[in-house]
This record gives sequence, C-alpha cells and structure tokens, in this order.
Amino acid sequence: MIEIIPAIDLIDGKCVRLTQGDFARQKVYNENPLETAKEFEVFGLKRLHLVDLDGAKNGKVTNLKVLETIANNTTLTIDFSGGIKTDEDIQNVFDAGAKMASIGSVAVKNQEKFFQWLEKYGSQNILLGADVKENLLAINGWQTATTVEILSFLESYFARGVRQVFCTDISKDGLLQGSSNALYAQILARLPKLKLIASGGVSSIKDVFELEKIGCSGVIIGKAIYEGKLKLEELKQFSTD
Repeated sequence: MIEIIPAIDLIDGKCVRLTQGDFARQKVYNENPLETAKEFEVFGLKRLHLVDLDGAKNGKVTNLKVLETIANNTTLTIDFSGGIKTDEDIQNVFDAGAKMASIGSVAVKNQEKFFQWLEKYGSQNILLGADVKENLLAINGWQTATTVEILSFLESYFARGVRQVFCTDISKDGLLQGSSNALYAQILARLPKLKLIASGGVSSIKDVFELEKIGCSGVIIGKAIYEGKLKLEELKQFSTD
C-alpha cells in the first residue's frame, strides 16, 4: 500500500506553501505548524515531510526548533529537508528528532560527503531528494538549474546504495493539476527496486491511486490537503493500522 506523507513547508516558523518553488508566491496556512502536524496524526497518518524553506534558500538549517517541537509532541516519523550542508547540520537534525534526513543539493554538489552520510546513517535514514524540471535536476531550493539528467543520476546513486528517493516535478508543484506519472513510471521501469516517493501536483484521491498503480512507495501531499481538494478523512484508508 502506498504511504501518505503530508508536507509542512516552513518559512519564519510558519506553515506555508509556495507555487512552483517561487518564494514570491507563498501562502501562509497556519502560524503554528504543531497544530497542523497533530491534525495529521489524529487522522492516522504516520509520516511527515518537514521542509525548511528558509534553510533551503539560505543554505543553513533554520527551523530546527520547529522540528524539535513536532518530534517531541507527536509520534510522526519525520523526514527533514532544507539547508543540510555540514556534518553538524545532519547530526543536529537527527538529534532534534528527525528519523530521516532528506538530502538534495549536497548529493549533487558534494557526492563524497553525501555517500559518507549514507554509510554513516544507513540507507533507511537518508532520503535522496531529486527535484526535476524538464528531466534535469534543480538544487538550492529549486533556485539553481543543473545539467544533471534525472534517470542517469538515480541509476548511479542506486548502484552506490541509495534505496529511497523523493522526486518532485517542479513544473507540477503547487498547481493541483495532477502528478508527473509518466516520469515516475519511467524511473520505476529502470529501477523497479527503488522506493520512489512522488511529490508535486497531487490534486485528488484519483492521483494517489494512480501513483500506487505505477508502483510508487509513497506520495508527498501538501497543497491539496491545505486547499481542501483532498480530505484527511479520504486518506485514512491508506493508514496501516
């Protein structure tokens, strides 16, 4: 069964959403992210994708306190991303209560460090973040385009021990027009044993069923929940209880 992973994106400690990664197009949904996290927990969801957008933009983990607060006051399994650049950063994230660290920019810019972390913390605790626009990776909170092609990137990292990836199609993100199913099907055709988590564009329960059919192990959902397109009640059926 596909795992539902609600997302909380943080700017200035508040729960926000951007559209297509544009910091100028942000909307605040809750000034208290813990309230939002507890609501997810009440509906039987087990995971949380917590994104430090300030950290991603500035290259320095910024919202550690929010991570700590949510980890201490819920039982959610949290993966944390945004601004993790140094050995101290990643250790701080785990110490603050994250079960997984999501790594994107460092994986592209500093392979040696990324694979050191993979070896130290284990493939079950490192989530590779691959943000894509027209099949090429983007890094630094989507602000920097690269010439790295997604399929060859994932193949080489899988060969070196990466087992779980969340992949966001930036062109779909925040638009509520459906997820990038063709891209995910293509990835899983090449790497059927990869735990692939879809992210971006989910707008209805139909999208979730389609991603499950493709073979995605999980789906990150943000705006569709906050805008009421997907009710938490509907997502209960995917709870493992």
